[in-house]
Amino acid sequence: MRDLKHRKTDRSRAVNRKRHADNAERVKIHVTKGDTVRVVRGDDKGKEGKVMRVYTKTGRVTVEGVNIVKRHRRARTPDEQSGIVDFPAPIHASNVMLLDPKSGDPTRTRRQIVEDGTKERISVKSGEALPRTR
Repeated sequence: MRDLKHRKTDRSRAVNRKRHADNAERVKIHVTKGDTVRVVRGDDKGKEGKVMRVYTKTGRVTVEGVNIVKRHRRARTPDEQSGIVDFPAPIHASNVMLLDPKSGDPTRTRRQIVEDGTKERISVKSGEALPRTR
């Protein structure tokens, strides 16, 4: 007599567990919320703005005034207005560069351990410490 158990059940649980672990991985991003960045590639190349939000799962950042898109919004409450709303959409973090605090030019960063044991970001161009803005 055949087993009534479905064959895929044992295998599918292990696959789902692995898929969830892959989806939950975070991407290491070189900018944080509040940093001033310049867009180096894409339609908005050359624009500068402040990082509003960092999406660590997808590796994208939202920069104010960059990648403005329109969305048609319906009023959710009777006193709210419907219409077309402009808002900044996320762009990939590899398309932005952090600005040097001394010269204002785009720069890469490196890490340095301070005497008290904490890490700080150092601008490669000027050697200045990049302040944490949170």
